[in-house]
Order: sequence, then C-alpha cells, then structure tokens
Amino acid sequence: MKPYLDRAAFYLICGSLISILFSIAASQILLGLALAALLLSSERIRLPPIKLPLALFFTGTVISWLASGHIHDGTPQIRKFFVFTVLLVVYSTFRKIAEIRAIALIWAGVTTLSAVRSLFQFAQKYQESQELHRNFYEFYIGQRITGFMSHWMTFGGEEMIVLLFLLALLFFSIERRWKAAGWFCAAVLSLSLVLGFTRSIFLLGFPIGLLYLLWFWHKWMVAAVPVLAVIAFLVAPPALKERVTSIMQPHGQTDSNLHRSITRRTGIEMIRAHPLLGLGPEVMKDPKTFDQYVPADIQRPLPEGWYGHLHNIYIQYAAERGIPTMLAMMWLIGKVLWDFASALRGKPSSTEARFVLHGAIAVILAILAEGLLEYNLGDSEVLTLFLAMIAFGYVAKEAADVAGSRA
Repeated sequence: MKPYLDRAAFYLICGSLISILFSIAASQILLGLALAALLLSSERIRLPPIKLPLALFFTGTVISWLASGHIHDGTPQIRKFFVFTVLLVVYSTFRKIAEIRAIALIWAGVTTLSAVRSLFQFAQKYQESQELHRNFYEFYIGQRITGFMSHWMTFGGEEMIVLLFLLALLFFSIERRWKAAGWFCAAVLSLSLVLGFTRSIFLLGFPIGLLYLLWFWHKWMVAAVPVLAVIAFLVAPPALKERVTSIMQPHGQTDSNLHRSITRRTGIEMIRAHPLLGLGPEVMKDPKTFDQYVPADIQRPLPEGWYGHLHNIYIQYAAERGIPTMLAMMWLIGKVLWDFASALRGKPSSTEARFVLHGAIAVILAILAEGLLEYNLGDSEVLTLFLAMIAFGYVAKEAADVAGSRA
C-alpha cells in the first residue's frame, strides 16, 4: 500500500501546483491530501535547509499574534502556515529534473490559456469603454484583465513567475522538445503581462528577473534591453504609454501613486511605534487602527485605494510582526539565493539543474523587486508558486551536487 501512497503524494502535489493557476480551493484541498499521503507513505519527509530562519519567522509571527490582543483578526495569517507545507511536500516527493521540467511546461500551458482569456477580456473592456464613450485608461485601471483569477494582481504575479521560469527553461535547458511551443507561450504571456498594466510587474519585477536571465544567457542582450524598451515605448498604444508615464505624471486618484505613498509612510509610523512585535497580523485591516498611524500632514479623506495592507512586503512584515520577524524572512530568502548561486558556481552544465536554479533565482529577484510596491507574498496563490520554486531549486541543487560528486 505504501508505494502507492508514495506516488499518490507526488501526483496530488502536482495537481495542487497546477490548480493554483485557476482555483485556490482546489489547490489547497489537493495540498492537504498530498500532505496526508506523504505522512502515511514510506517517503522520507524532508524540508529544505532553511529550517532555522523559517522557524524564526513562524515563531515571530505567533508571538506577534498572541501579543497583539487581536487573536481573531490574526487567525488567517496563522492558517496561512499551511501553505508553507508546499516546501515539505514538494521537496519530499520530487526527485528528478524531468519532473520539474514537466511542471514548468504544464504551468506554461495552463497560464497561456488564462492569458488568452485575458486578451479577450482586454478586447471586451476596450469595446465597452468605446460604447460608453469613456476614456479607456480611466475606465480600465479599476477593472483590469484577470484571466482565470479574481484579481489582476494575483493574475499578474502568477504570470510573472511562470513566464520567468519558462524563459529559464528556454534559455538554459538542453531538452529541445516542446521549445517551439514554449516560445509561443512566452510570446502570449508577455503580451498579456504588459496589457495587465500592473507597473510593479511589467516595469519592475519582471524586467529584473529577465535581466538576470539574459546576463547568464547572452550578456550582450542586456545592453540591447534599453534600446528595445525605448522602441517598444515609441510604438506602444497611447494607453500603455500613459501607464508608463504615470509613474511621474499620475492621473490624479486614477493611479495609485499617492495612495502607495500614504501606505508607505503610515507603515513606517507603525514600525516606529511597535518595532519589535508590530501591531499583529491582519490588525491594520481595521480602518480605525490604520487611521491612528496616518501622518498628521496627510489630508483627509484619503485617496481611493486599498488600505488593508501596506503594498510593500518589507514594511508590511515589519509593521505587522516586528522588525526581527521581517529580518527572519529576509534571512530565509537570502540563504536560498546564496545556496542556489553557490550551486551554479559549481557549473552544473552537465545536468538540467542549471535551468531550474537560474529560474528560481530570477523568480525570487522579481518577487523581491515587485515587493517594493506590492504585498505579493501575502497572496496565497503567489506564495504557493514562490515556495514551489524554492523547493524546486533545492531539488536541482541536490541533482547538481550528485552530478558533481560523480565527475
């Protein structure tokens, strides 16, 4: 019976990682079943070598939660610890680079379908704006394309991760099958990513990850990127140009520039008042609590926008859970980057591990960059893919180490 459970855990976690692209409920049900199958199987239960910073992050979160006095409010973040079991199940059940490559290709296929849907959504929204005689930019910003997801930030975050991992496969994998289809998927995903108009993704996170990949693929292409970016801007449709220039010339409250400035400054005030333990997980979702820390020089009413979090992973973790807990998460991510870069310095060119390691690093760098403007790791869908990439990287590191020891 146990050998069947071994494979059951693997296939269930595969189902969970794929279904996260269209249904968080299905993904978490499959994750729970995968965890149960793993615990009942003969597989050795393993966690990537990030146990100490992960334990400190969990401990800091729990202490902050208990000290806040808002037990009910903070419970969702405690329940979110369940998502981190992705690390455990993936690292315990995946053994071969071929298995990771299969997931990368399936991710690309499913996300491409979602992207195709988003292109139809874009066309429908444009048509609707014309019928209503509305300015397309102002009409679109508040109701952007979502693909199979419920919100454009979640959709864009998933697209960014999948596209960067796909590009890593296309750039560095020696496996030639499916590459033509992969390039098609990359083209569709790139178009959808840009038409999502999410600046933190298509102007910050994704370019950082792409530049990293290009540097290790063909360095000369890094120099070509600014030229291509200028050409793309010049030929872009007016609405897309407006979205780019809105960084410096916002359209009043239509763009989130002022809103994010307020959440950033308010978060800093929260950290100053509660540097060690923060306010407690989820506490700032209460408008009255948030309002207490808004700097006095900011005019009321506040501009339009979501004030339930701070739109910055660094400020969010520190304000919610304290500076030490935020630093524990940064230590975890820093250790992952160091471990993967060290494995690549060992030049695992004889294995497929290289594309996984490069892809994982590119995704992490993109998440860190986008996290300056968005609380992306607070999104369970994005967090699931992010944790899977970490586990994949450590599986690839093991493969590289084994190949190196045989050489």
